[in-house]
Amino acid sequence: MRASDKVDEQHLRTWVEERRGVEGFVEPRTAVSDVTLLLVAHDGEWTRRRVPSVEWAHRFCNGFQIPSYDAAVVGIPQRMRDYNRRRKQQGL
Repeated sequence: MRASDKVDEQHLRTWVEERRGVEGFVEPRTAVSDVTLLLVAHDGEWTRRRVPSVEWAHRFCNGFQIPSYDAAVVGIPQRMRDYNRRRKQQGL
């Protein structure tokens, strides 16, 4: 597995700064993936990157004053699934 790096962190920072209504969903480490932070904007647009730890992900979100949730508990927001469906219908 590739560890998170500064490029991942910068991507997350830029993404949050360029969108509104962002929420963070912290995804735990699994057998095939490290800890990730899923960011979802108001319209369902999303991005996901590896992060150093669960604690880091929550601190990152707190620093931008966006809510963060444990994805293993709350799941993935419906607006993200709707966004993916719209993109698929558009052939993107």
